[in-house]
Amino acid sequence: MTRAPQARSPGSNPGCRIMDPLRKREFKRLLDELRKKSGRGTELISVYIPPDRDISDVMAHLRAEQGQAMNIKSKSTRKNVHSALESILSKLRYIHIGEKGVVIFCGAVAKGGDKTEIETYIVEPPEKIPSYIYHCDSSFLLSPLEDMIEEKETFGLIVLDKREATIGILRGKRIEPQRHITSSVPGKHKKGGQSAPRFQRLREIAIDEFYQRIGKHATEILLPVKDLKGILIGGPSPTKEEFLSGDYLHYELRRRIIGVFDVAYTDESGLYELVDKAEDVLEGLDLIKEKRIMERFMKLLVNDPDLVSYGEEEVKKKLSEGAVDVLLLSENLPADRINMLAELAAEKGTEVILISSDFEEGAQLERAFRGIAAILRYK
Repeated sequence: MTRAPQARSPGSNPGCRIMDPLRKREFKRLLDELRKKSGRGTELISVYIPPDRDISDVMAHLRAEQGQAMNIKSKSTRKNVHSALESILSKLRYIHIGEKGVVIFCGAVAKGGDKTEIETYIVEPPEKIPSYIYHCDSSFLLSPLEDMIEEKETFGLIVLDKREATIGILRGKRIEPQRHITSSVPGKHKKGGQSAPRFQRLREIAIDEFYQRIGKHATEILLPVKDLKGILIGGPSPTKEEFLSGDYLHYELRRRIIGVFDVAYTDESGLYELVDKAEDVLEGLDLIKEKRIMERFMKLLVNDPDLVSYGEEEVKKKLSEGAVDVLLLSENLPADRINMLAELAAEKGTEVILISSDFEEGAQLERAFRGIAAILRYK
């Protein structure tokens, strides 16, 4: 059996104007499907072809691999590898190599018992393939494609006061709490049995030790993060200023601080408050765009409800009338419903935005509006 599901490029479906998050979701589902495929031996072939690679060179290499496959001891593995290579070669005769290149996955996929079927997947990558790869194993090589869709906008988050601190990571749309630390700093008022100056010195020592612990944990968590774009610091005054004025953070982390903000909470909820306060600094991130469009929807819902719509049937009706300006869909909706609504939106030139449930307004879209809402062009 030969199948070739593809990750479409932005213009591959005439009349369909679906935003990148929808294509990214579809692409992730394809990778999830490919990840489940397995061969009984080294029978699954992955070929990554960059756009500047001559197809005749690729075909010559694959024919050479066919010759090498004749040395495989297992008769069934030898037959399956030869069949997979023949299938790839036949498709390369007419396949179009786009400006980003192409990836072909082909092999004898195990179906249970002794049964296998040759399956072929032709995938258009989301980014340009940098180099030619030929890989033969019991699973498809997916890591180069997975790297392409990995969330690349990553920020460190630290919120602290003298009682506790929380360190997290903002990765794309997701806020990921990493570590919560509590202190042994005594309150401002001394108990009996010691002088006020001594109590104050002990308190200062405890604060210094706590700040050092925060710095140590921040180094362990944030320094290894790949492509860290910046670090946000939050907390009440003067605690965060005291922390930053001391030599508590690793110098590599200090130079990546891009914003310091007053926040009321220093537990996990403080991380979300910090991101809210840093909207201007984080301008351009998908998370901030989603938060702002949801805030716009909620404001209209209260002040001008005739300019919004929600519920699947009502939104579909408004879409068919061409009245929807922006369609808001929860990422947690089933793929078939997302695709159906997105296609209706595309016919009317409506913008489609997938909304994450990783922030309060996004979760509210899912809970209160069953994941479907719209901002209208007119009443």
